[in-house]
Amino acid sequence: MTEIPSETLVTVFGGSGFLGRHLVRALARAGYRVRPAVRRPDLAGHLQPLGRVGQIHAVQANLRYPESVEAAVRGADIVINLVGILFERGRQRFDTVQAFGAEQVALAAANHGARMIQVSAIGADENSPSGYARAKAEGEKAVLAAKPDAILFRPSIMFGPEDNFFNKFAAIARLLPALPLIGGGATKFQPVFVGDVAEAIARAVDGEAKAGATYEIGGPEVRTFKELMEYVLQVTERRRFLIPLPFGLAKLQATFLQFLPTPLLTPDQVELPRSDNVVSPAAEREGRTLTGLGIVPTAMEVIVPSYLWRFRKTGQFTHRGA
Repeated sequence: MTEIPSETLVTVFGGSGFLGRHLVRALARAGYRVRPAVRRPDLAGHLQPLGRVGQIHAVQANLRYPESVEAAVRGADIVINLVGILFERGRQRFDTVQAFGAEQVALAAANHGARMIQVSAIGADENSPSGYARAKAEGEKAVLAAKPDAILFRPSIMFGPEDNFFNKFAAIARLLPALPLIGGGATKFQPVFVGDVAEAIARAVDGEAKAGATYEIGGPEVRTFKELMEYVLQVTERRRFLIPLPFGLAKLQATFLQFLPTPLLTPDQVELPRSDNVVSPAAEREGRTLTGLGIVPTAMEVIVPSYLWRFRKTGQFTHRGA
């Protein structure tokens, strides 16, 4: 069923984050009323200019507290959960945020008769050695138990100006003489533009996605981790060694790196590259992809240089010979 945007309220949990701000912009442009549900509404002021006056109104919610989730869902026609964490700190645990939290959102959506969209990740697997991947899979299972018609989105690694992938490794390359290739760098990824992921979710809001389906969202190219590191060095115009790092040694280093204020690497993150992070043949075959939703994936070469230039020694004013 196609929604009438101006009469439709969409609650977006995690609406102030990396994917969230792109999704809020896409929904606002389509005319929807948007209610970003975030832990700190006072820090979500950057969302207001993305829509018309009164179109976007942030509210407080914390997935660890079901009553706040219930309040944020009340009156909404569609509920979207984007919340995820890359590492654990204090009470922010994978199980609490990505499994229990996702379940609370789905239960509230079911209670209020709202449609539900859950954003997970390629690699979500109940049997994964990674706690992050296991919690994502448990969240999917809990969401579908509460809302069998929920639509799931599983993106590969996302790139964009505020991403935590290309920016992180470009920053490491600026500081250190080498980049680590965890597990040898052979793991395959399918980087996808965050704007394309937001557009795919917005089309699901429009009613263009199949209820109960799981969409796997990847970009136009599959690259190994080594190739992605080579690309970072190419764009930033830096020469660095690429050092293959066995999983065991990487995990040992991560044991210490995880205690940095913003960890460069955690033992759990070392487990993720043990399996490829690409769209499955089944999803391709069944049209549960970006192209299946009528979206032409954006190549990273179109977007990444527009923000990684700041990691070059001479910034954007690098002289290039003929």
